[in-house]
Amino acid sequence: MVSMNTETDAQLAVRAARAGAEVVRELYGTSLERFEKSAGDFATTADLAAEKAVLDVLRTARPDDAVTGEESGAGGAAGAERRWLVDPLCGTLNYAVRNMLVAVNVALRVGSAVTAAASADPFGDEVFWTDGAQACVRTGDGSDEKLAPSAGSRLVDVNLDPPFPHARAFRGVDLLAAPEFAGRFRPRVVSSTLAVAWVAAGRRAAYVTDGGPGLRLDSVHFAAGIALCEAAGCVVTGIDGRPVHTGEGGLIVAADRETHDALLDLAGKRATPGR
Repeated sequence: MVSMNTETDAQLAVRAARAGAEVVRELYGTSLERFEKSAGDFATTADLAAEKAVLDVLRTARPDDAVTGEESGAGGAAGAERRWLVDPLCGTLNYAVRNMLVAVNVALRVGSAVTAAASADPFGDEVFWTDGAQACVRTGDGSDEKLAPSAGSRLVDVNLDPPFPHARAFRGVDLLAAPEFAGRFRPRVVSSTLAVAWVAAGRRAAYVTDGGPGLRLDSVHFAAGIALCEAAGCVVTGIDGRPVHTGEGGLIVAADRETHDALLDLAGKRATPGR
């Protein structure tokens, strides 16, 4: 039994993400009811059940903290100093068609900084986590391994999900079609922020997304992954090279500066003002 008095925020994030991941595993392959949210976007029974499991853990351990869940919305004081950000099933469409590339994301924002985060892979039995200073992956046996970014694979995940708010200046399909990209990198498409954690772990060279509306400060989708990558030493900026949350939006996460700058340059080359 974990002592709530001694459990750190990072330990709690890991425990909460694991609780959600257990539900995601249990319901995988079952008949799932869908709940439409907007055009092309929906939640399932698994999203709701996993979020409840995560929130139960967080609210029991930190009853005074505010929480924002992907499905249940914001709870607690609007200007709360401490707010947990929960995406209980990132990759819902993947999951609904029995594709296992999904993640359970839990992050704690204190002020304007994410100080603890965990991204659980329900089917890989791994939890990528950070306490803001170090970044590790915890395996099923409870052991931790420090994350070490590497561009050696040359694999770059590009998120192609709409909407595309910066289509006039940047389009992921153009990046993939660029001869310079094909000459240096190998593309992958994974519609889940699990791919962001893979950059921190050295399993991908980079991750690129136009981002849509999900890159606000309180993003339940990306807060955990960004915090992991920053703590691991990755280079993380918006699609325009500016610090995340301050520029035009989008996201480039790269294992090192050279890889980041090459992708930023390619993104710029593909930009056509007025398109």
